[in-house]
Amino acid sequence: MTTEVYTTLLKKCLSTEEYNWLQTAIAEVVATQNKQKLYIAYSLCATKIHAETVKEYDIFPGDKASWLSSQEINFLELSRIVLLRSILEAEPKMEGAVQKLIQVADITELETFLKFLVLLPKPENYKFVAVEALRTNIATVFNAISQNNPYPSAYFTSAEYNQMYLKSAFMQQDLTKIIGVDEMANADLARIISDYAHERWAASRTIDPAFWRPVSNFLDGTLIDDIERLFKSKDAKERRAATLVCYHSKKKAAQQLLQINIEYLEEAKNGTLTWQNL
Repeated sequence: MTTEVYTTLLKKCLSTEEYNWLQTAIAEVVATQNKQKLYIAYSLCATKIHAETVKEYDIFPGDKASWLSSQEINFLELSRIVLLRSILEAEPKMEGAVQKLIQVADITELETFLKFLVLLPKPENYKFVAVEALRTNIATVFNAISQNNPYPSAYFTSAEYNQMYLKSAFMQQDLTKIIGVDEMANADLARIISDYAHERWAASRTIDPAFWRPVSNFLDGTLIDDIERLFKSKDAKERRAATLVCYHSKKKAAQQLLQINIEYLEEAKNGTLTWQNL
């Protein structure tokens, strides 16, 4: 999708003063190729552009429209993305300066950068920024890359994705908002989930039932025992999670478990029980 689509919306919804300021800022950075002007313009957007949430999404293609809506993107965020996109498209040499933006950005500016990385030209070139964000203990920064964000499933290695998934559970974030869980599921992640669950159980601590989603196609040995434990739980959410794990599994052992644990099987079959509504 071209920057023109975003710019058209900004021209329609920003005041003339706001829109003209943004275009002038873009032109100055492109003309001078000055990274300091870039950083100042990116920061100044907060005082120059209003932060009302975007309401019109029909201008975007279907998949982009639903995703931007889920992110509740506002005009300040959209303006910052247009600023970066326009500069990078006009002067690709500014990529290095954009990569270093995180070194000077405040928390809110960094969150915008991470949330909408996929909208930048050549988003794969900013992977180190996304991976670095996994180390933070600031929940809003971590969530910017981990929740409702297609970037990790598109560009992370399995090990990086696994790290993000486990830390999301450790930080007690909403696991249902992580994109690409089924596609990125792998044997190592299934083992990590089981190991983490055993640590939590040993300490008499609870686990978000949604945590088990990636294990469906890796059920054997200890994991089968884990799912049997969930089926026997007094917590209905854990029993529902066990049902979904087995229902979506191709493993014979999983189907055998479903034959004797039918409490929520019909709901799984008719789609009224999903990972989104445990």
